[in-house]
Amino acid sequence: MKAIGFVLVAAAFLVGAYLSSLDERIVEWINFIPAILAGVVGVALVKVTDRRHAMSAETLTSNKADIDDSLARLVADLEKLDAEKESIPTADLHGEIDKRLRDDLTRFADARHSLAHIYGLQAYADVMSSFAAGERYVNRVWSASADGYGDEAKKYITRAFEQFKDARLRLDALRAEQAGTG
Repeated sequence: MKAIGFVLVAAAFLVGAYLSSLDERIVEWINFIPAILAGVVGVALVKVTDRRHAMSAETLTSNKADIDDSLARLVADLEKLDAEKESIPTADLHGEIDKRLRDDLTRFADARHSLAHIYGLQAYADVMSSFAAGERYVNRVWSASADGYGDEAKKYITRAFEQFKDARLRLDALRAEQAGTG
């Protein structure tokens, strides 16, 4: 159904382009109505298909596992990085972040929308607030390391760890609450 939606959108653009090229001075706007309607239907089909996929049990289960696994690894890796930060040269910290954290940051971010479907919007906001702060601190560590500011980079490793740990605690509380009411 999504492919049909994209075909309708593409066809609407092509028909619109063709209609506008028929006469260089006058455009018969009434002829655009079918193309506009086809485009709207196409966009609606794409949106409905995406929403159904996002709400499917398979997607929610897979994303929930990705969220849990990636956040647990982020906390564990940041805890290790925080403990090792004094022995890692400043110039190597951004490489360590890329090696240890980037894949899990991406996995979590790709699956994050399922949090709202599983636990609700407020829960999504609570977890994502801590996650986003932690991610900003990781980016700050990366930049400070690349620019040679070792003290700042090391300070923000600890802050990032605390934010991700808070996100993990919030997620654990949501799971416990859901298990108790489910």
